[in-house]
Amino acid sequence: MSPRGISPVVGVVCLLAVTVILAATVVVTVPVGSALEPTVASFEATADPTGEIRVTHTGGDVIDPESVDVHVRVDGEPLAQQPPVPFFSARGFESAPTGAFNSATAGDWRVGETASFRTAGTNEPGIDSGDTVTIRLYVNEYSVTELDVRA
Repeated sequence: MSPRGISPVVGVVCLLAVTVILAATVVVTVPVGSALEPTVASFEATADPTGEIRVTHTGGDVIDPESVDVHVRVDGEPLAQQPPVPFFSARGFESAPTGAFNSATAGDWRVGETASFRTAGTNEPGIDSGDTVTIRLYVNEYSVTELDVRA
């Protein structure tokens, strides 16, 4: 057999091997699904001119407070300092938030439990009577809810 007849066969085998290796690499590096499923939960909130914001877990999944992020806007403008949930003392907030927002609280945030924090006078914008306060909750980086309340 002449070497010329073997060259196309070797070329096809090499291309096939490269294709199989690339396909295996893609399967290993691309995750099939997300390890964390989005949280399904419902909440109610209140805000008042003293700067206190209260959020009550009213239904759905139990939530690990360590996985929660809170973003607050007053009349569409974000607070200069956002609450670093969970926390005990943070710039722009009064000390000792309650419930799941407090870093000393043990356990998960369950249905029926309320968490609260109070903005400090140094955090802008302040909350005045009649302002619309928007509280957006994220759990594991998924947006869970956006609540609009009047102060």
